[in-house]
Amino acid sequence: MINIGKKYLGIDIKKCKFLGEGCEGRVYLTPDGHALKIFKNKANCKAECNILKKVEGSKYFPKIIKANSRYILREYVDGNTLENYIIKNGLSKKLAINLIKLVEEFKKLNFKRLDMRGVHIFVQEDESVMVIDPRKTFTKKISGPVSMLKSLEKVGALDKFIKVLISERPDLAVKWIKAFAR
Repeated sequence: MINIGKKYLGIDIKKCKFLGEGCEGRVYLTPDGHALKIFKNKANCKAECNILKKVEGSKYFPKIIKANSRYILREYVDGNTLENYIIKNGLSKKLAINLIKLVEEFKKLNFKRLDMRGVHIFVQEDESVMVIDPRKTFTKKISGPVSMLKSLEKVGALDKFIKVLISERPDLAVKWIKAFAR
């Protein structure tokens, strides 16, 4: 696992702040303000690295700074997870529109998976959104933002989101509601 005395991509782990751990590995905030993700296995690191390289230039994803077979140093994404943000601040029309645009960006990037869990969507102070931890975006087929809608439902914001979706993008509303109802 993680050797506390070791350096990863030239970064002394003892000088980093632990941010969290998921099923794929651990994430640290480096002294210079980047996120260092240390993966448990090489295949997951390679997969995430490939996704982040393919979406380079999208405002919705952090940029890679350095990577090797088991570590990625990338831009740090500040803000709150979607659910935590909505619990504290509610769902505004602006945020709802930004979430719609995020899913539309997935489609534009040729993702097969037009979905992302709420814990991987970070809301910034200006209500812009960014995604961390993209997985299986080009391999797993999900035609609507089911996990995102479940996150909105969990925090009591689904009805408000659907109203904005119907008023702004009625063409998507039917598709997304059908995908959610399955």
